[in-house]
Parts: sequence; C-alpha cells; structure tokens
Amino acid sequence: MIKRNLLVAGMALLLSACGFQLRGTGETSFALNELNLQARNSYGETAQQLEELLKDNGVRVYPGARYTLDLVREQSRQRTASYTSSARSAEYELTSVLEYEFRGPQNTLLLEDKVEVQKVYVHDSSNLIGSDQEASQLRQEMRRELLQQLSMRIRGITPARLDQLQETAEARRRAEAEAIEAQIREQAAQPQQSPIELPIQ
Repeated sequence: MIKRNLLVAGMALLLSACGFQLRGTGETSFALNELNLQARNSYGETAQQLEELLKDNGVRVYPGARYTLDLVREQSRQRTASYTSSARSAEYELTSVLEYEFRGPQNTLLLEDKVEVQKVYVHDSSNLIGSDQEASQLRQEMRRELLQQLSMRIRGITPARLDQLQETAEARRRAEAEAIEAQIREQAAQPQQSPIELPIQ
C-alpha cells in the first residue's frame, strides 16, 4: 500500500515537473465561470476557437450571462518590410489586431482593450505557392497567439472586478443624469425676459 502511494505521488510529481496540466486547472483556469460571447463575425475562426477555449476551461458560454465579451473588430494588415538583394523576394510584415470590450447589464461599457501580434516572413516571387502557404500558416499561428494573449487578459478578470466596474459606470451615469436635471431646473427658475413693447403710432 505504501509502495503504491509512493508510486502515485512520484508519478504526480513527475507529470507536474514536465509541465503537464489537466484542462481547466492550474494556469489555464478562469475566474469567470460564465460569459456571453459576441463577435461581428460570430461564425469566424477567432470567435469559434475562443468559445471552444473558454468551454474547455470550465466557462459556461451563453447569451443569458451577466457579462458580455464582445470581439468588436479583428484587423489584418500587411506591409513590405524590406527587399532582398535579388529583388525577387521581399520581407513582409503581417500585423493582426483584435479589439474587444467587456459589457455589463444594459449594455454598459466596462472595459475596452486590444491584443496585437506582428510577424515577418519572406515572400519569394519564384516560389509563389510555397510563399502563400507560409503566409497562410503564419496567419493561423498569429490567430493562436492573439487568442493566447486574450485568454491571459480574461484570466486576470474576476467577477468582483466587473461588478465594481459596473457600479462605477452606473454611478457615473446617475451623476450625469442628475447634472442635466439640475441644469434644466436652473434654466426653468430663471425669469424669462418680457417681450419689447413697441409704441403705438
């Protein structure tokens, strides 16, 4: 029995030492246990992969959740970084940007930010098929890195922090509404100027 326990403990220590983790545990766990996910392209690869990642880590993704993660905009840009001496190939810089927002009840904006990834690859005009395949693979890799960065950001967000941001937003909205009402009352209390009477001819 003791040998068996020692063997189990040894295996657990060995697995943890080599970086093995169960899904939804350790560093990949999220403080949020539910979330509504929205995206401009809800059937796109980014939204689908993020939803799968959240679900795999124990986050319930459904429209009725209190807080919403909105993938507002995903952009990809390409520019020429440099030319090689042969002038037949060039280095291209690819940039992918994912803008996102956290929204609370009544669609209140709580947090907005973005994640960004840049990569450089060589485009060889004498091997267009190979260069295009490399660019396609690179874009897939960049999407994975974007999602990795975003998951790290989400991991650091707790329900308590979102609740606090919601309370702050509501207090600011109430203060703005009260300021407008006070301004209206002040204007109403001011005496209206009487019209100018013209002398009768």
